[in-house]
Amino acid sequence: MLATTATVVFFGALTWVITSSPGWPTVRDSFFKWDEAVGAWPTIIKGFGLNVTMFLIAEPLILVVGALVAVLRGTRSPALFPLRAVAVGYTDLFRGIPTILLVFLLALGMPALNLTGVPTSLFFWATVALVLSYGAYVAEVFRAGIESVHPSQIASARALGLSEGQTMRHVVLPQAVRRVVPPLLNDFVSLQKDTALAGAVGVFEALFASRDYGNYHFNFTPYVVTAALFIALTIPLARFTDWLGKRARARMFSGGGR
Repeated sequence: MLATTATVVFFGALTWVITSSPGWPTVRDSFFKWDEAVGAWPTIIKGFGLNVTMFLIAEPLILVVGALVAVLRGTRSPALFPLRAVAVGYTDLFRGIPTILLVFLLALGMPALNLTGVPTSLFFWATVALVLSYGAYVAEVFRAGIESVHPSQIASARALGLSEGQTMRHVVLPQAVRRVVPPLLNDFVSLQKDTALAGAVGVFEALFASRDYGNYHFNFTPYVVTAALFIALTIPLARFTDWLGKRARARMFSGGGR
């Protein structure tokens, strides 16, 4: 009861402070105009479909790239040293470049090369940029999960006659993936939001659509509509991530995660 009362009082006071401020009428007309929201909705929802499509394409590719890079970084075979060096260079390079800068470099630079058979679609190269950028971060998440597997697990698998590759596939990776699911989902919450970076190079996604409509009608309400759409998509995923994290901690403390 006390928590409910405190919450109501806090948000009530916050609402009163905002709506009683001298500039509130201007802000209301600029950001919360219903007619502008209705007018912008068809264009924004169409653009938001591109955001969702980009997310659904990039997510599985990022998982594959991240897992492959993490496995290559963990290998100790001398014959695979060149691949290990490439994996290290990849993570260092693409974690060092801001994602929006990578979107600009690929979406504007690759089509300019006029290479035969190479796509010129801005949507394609913006998606590639997200895959390369997030693949580097996800690779480190996977690597942390792999290194968290106790060496006794690997030793036991090798004692049973499993090769290094079989040990990684059947023993290490299943445990590593289970342990890193919550941080992976956090990365994908960020990925969903970062699909809006494609608008910076002219992809007509939700943010670009809201900016285009807002500039034409001299109103910022479309930005609020776009923000609401992203919130509606990311909050359920964030709550699911929290639930998985609590479940993982409960299993660990109960001994089920050993």
